[in-house]
Amino acid sequence: MGIGRGIRAAIAGMALAWLGLPVAAQDLSALARMDAGASAIFGSGDELQVTLALSQPVPWRLRFLDGPPRLILDFREVDFAALDKVPVAADAVVDLRAGVFRQGWSRLVMELAGPMRVVSAEMVTDGAAQLKLHLAPDDPTDFARLAAAPEPPEWSLPKPATLPAPVKKPGGPLVVVLDPGHGGIDPGAERDGLNEANLVLTFARELKELLLRDGGFEVVMTRDQDVFVPLETRISIAHAAGADVFLALHADALAEGEAVGATVYTLADAASDAASAALAERHDRDDLLAGVDLTEQDDLLAEVLMDMARAETAPRTQRLADDLVAAIKAEGLKMHRHPHQEAGFSVLKSADIPSILLELGFLSSAGDLARLQDATWRGKMEAAIRDGLKTWAKADAALRAMPLK
Repeated sequence: MGIGRGIRAAIAGMALAWLGLPVAAQDLSALARMDAGASAIFGSGDELQVTLALSQPVPWRLRFLDGPPRLILDFREVDFAALDKVPVAADAVVDLRAGVFRQGWSRLVMELAGPMRVVSAEMVTDGAAQLKLHLAPDDPTDFARLAAAPEPPEWSLPKPATLPAPVKKPGGPLVVVLDPGHGGIDPGAERDGLNEANLVLTFARELKELLLRDGGFEVVMTRDQDVFVPLETRISIAHAAGADVFLALHADALAEGEAVGATVYTLADAASDAASAALAERHDRDDLLAGVDLTEQDDLLAEVLMDMARAETAPRTQRLADDLVAAIKAEGLKMHRHPHQEAGFSVLKSADIPSILLELGFLSSAGDLARLQDATWRGKMEAAIRDGLKTWAKADAALRAMPLK
């Protein structure tokens, strides 16, 4: 998830309930890692100060449970392997434990000596991140009442997506699935009061309108409002739609390396550079193997089938990337010095759909941020994407129609 500048939670004095699920051992490829050396939990009089240092910002949320009093912190995948090395100097803390509480989410449970309330809570971010909490004693009756409050709807598990009906082919329009990144509890990169999720959603809506007006496209969006959609669901939507192309749209932020201008990413096991590797790590969770029904196959045969599917799709994806880069350059739009890069983005791992991740720009660049807010620039970028897709579709159809030798 991108670098934010001031991810805040307006939860002062608020305690919310969650069902007490068991905390399992950590077993995931986490987006962020906790830095025990830069973390601390200490008492200040009868109050409690908590600082948790993370390798990067992630979506998070806080609530309390009673019987016994507990502070519950949920994070979008944090590796808490070093939790036992965090210095704890507070009589208010009885126990501390963490692990996976459901797929894609890590949970930290802090058992408290008595009821407490949130005075302030903030994730301060600048490349890395620090979650800072200030707690104070609370009235037991007030604590029990607030801890029993129902969970807010926006904190519930995402509802299953309504999958689109497959589009009738062949000979029909090019089916393009637009995937505006992030959304809902995951705002993506943030800067100057703006966030990546909303910026790319605006762009995706405009691009969809342009493609539909052209008449040669059928367009499906993985989300058309500010909601969270898991990676698995995004790819499922693409397959249910019978996608010819999957286009993930992002506007991230990077402290590592050069991060200015639009960049086209395709899938590779090895990233083009350290910045690309870091970017992919921020985006990813699971090693998704979507697109081929392997339910009746053993592991060896499954691997062979996946390799065969990717062997056919990879050159088509490469040509798609080249055509998009050429079309964007033809519009005279700012691109990264290395406009086509590679990294291991899980959202691109569909074996049978040419898939591209387009960083429209980087919020860590003031120039890119200004361009993303410029309707004229967006219109030119949208037109370039349309032209690149049309060029690719025409050549791809011709190549696929050629007889095998």
